[in-house]
Amino acid sequence: MRGKPRIYGKPHSPDRTWQGIQSAAGLSPRMAGMPDTLATPASHLLEVKHSRFLAHAAPIGNAADALAFVASVSVADATHNCWAYRHGGEYRSSDDGEPAGTAGRPILAAIDGQGYDRIVVVVTRWFGGIKLGAGGLVRAYGGAAAECLRLAPRLPLIAMKRLHLACPFDALGSVHTLLAAHAVDKLGESFDEHGARLHVELPAERVDDLKTRLRDATRDRVRWSDE
Repeated sequence: MRGKPRIYGKPHSPDRTWQGIQSAAGLSPRMAGMPDTLATPASHLLEVKHSRFLAHAAPIGNAADALAFVASVSVADATHNCWAYRHGGEYRSSDDGEPAGTAGRPILAAIDGQGYDRIVVVVTRWFGGIKLGAGGLVRAYGGAAAECLRLAPRLPLIAMKRLHLACPFDALGSVHTLLAAHAVDKLGESFDEHGARLHVELPAERVDDLKTRLRDATRDRVRWSDE
């Protein structure tokens, strides 16, 4: 798995749900190589000894999105609806009544093993009459999730950087032109007697180039600070 070791919280009863928080410093998402997210929702059906395991996966913007997706695809009359999500350093998983550690954690391991972030996976099981044992459940839940993600369309995540900048009024036109040319997202703008103050976000890889161009265009009259 990629990234720092993950710290699991204690199990919550009665649904055996785990949640861990890994602190993130600097740029986000995780810095140990940029992972991917899903370009679109995906699904995959796996049959193991007459039990059916249907995996549904989707990109998420936050934990609330993940839980909403779990609720939307869970099947009420299925045997189990097990799931996991990762959003940066935040992750959570549920065995939904399966033996502890045999479903949610293998799904989470599949997410990390396939190099994904900001996604949720739900694996719904219909029992086929043959018990699989703990090892069989781990392989089935993890395998269904991993194959779903392996076949799914990927979307690279881009590290973003937020900055504050200040410039005099007579340089504001040049600043706005260069921000637009570099696809910078302006999050906020305010004014005082000294000029304009802008709060912006852009791909981290473009920061140095933008600073150089703004310095040249304004005769070094733009001042930067990290968020």
